[in-house]
Amino acid sequence: MEKNVRMAILFDQYGAMLTDKQREYVDLYYNENLTLSEIGENDSISRQAVRDALLRAEASLEEMEAKIGVIRQQQELNESLSAIQREVGEIARLNSQRFKNGRLLELCNSLDDKLEQLKH
Repeated sequence: MEKNVRMAILFDQYGAMLTDKQREYVDLYYNENLTLSEIGENDSISRQAVRDALLRAEASLEEMEAKIGVIRQQQELNESLSAIQREVGEIARLNSQRFKNGRLLELCNSLDDKLEQLKH
């Protein structure tokens, strides 16, 4: 996963646990796409100070994910749901080829819809 996307996801999940300044800088840098220099100018600090604060925030976000694992668990859940969804699709395909059981097709479609909802 690209670093910017990962940081945005981590920030959405754990941003409330950062300091106010870290939260502000991460938001401006990753969500608003401001440069380190622009952020520094807005706060009257050096580009390096902003970079250091961002590095500390990134490390904190990664550490929180390593300890808590919400994003990892969500990814694993989505992978499992996708696998189940593929298997339901295979059941529906086999049914349409061999049995043509309307109720079985309805159940497969219902399961597929429910699995799609769970993935979001």
